[in-house]
Amino acid sequence: MLISVQVFTVKDMTFKAGQELTITGKPKSGCSLFSINIGHDADNIALHFNPRFNYESDNNVIVCNSNRGGWGEEVKEHSFPFDQGEAFKVVFSFNNDQFYIKLSNGTMMSFPNRFGDDSFKHVDVQGDVKVQGIKLK
Repeated sequence: MLISVQVFTVKDMTFKAGQELTITGKPKSGCSLFSINIGHDADNIALHFNPRFNYESDNNVIVCNSNRGGWGEEVKEHSFPFDQGEAFKVVFSFNNDQFYIKLSNGTMMSFPNRFGDDSFKHVDVQGDVKVQGIKLK
């Protein structure tokens, strides 16, 4: 059974289209997965960014999804610049159509903005990860 550890939640910080949200952190030793969620609240997640070291059948893959009354179709990225115990930086930006995600190794990935919204006020991080910084510009 997976027990989700809430690392932190930011509410009422408006993340608007065209802005960049940078999150730096370090997955703990033995981390199987963690997630960064961007949306309107805990039940309406426009972007679920979920690096998985070793979870069920997924090994060293990033899974993205959205949840609005139920999970959508997963999108998987096999470029995996995360190491347990090593610092990472992920930069998120978006418009009405897409989320753009820049990984530590320079890989750019995208995920559809299934909500089509141009601002979100809920960001949370869950799992065995230590968040070292969050910056919005």
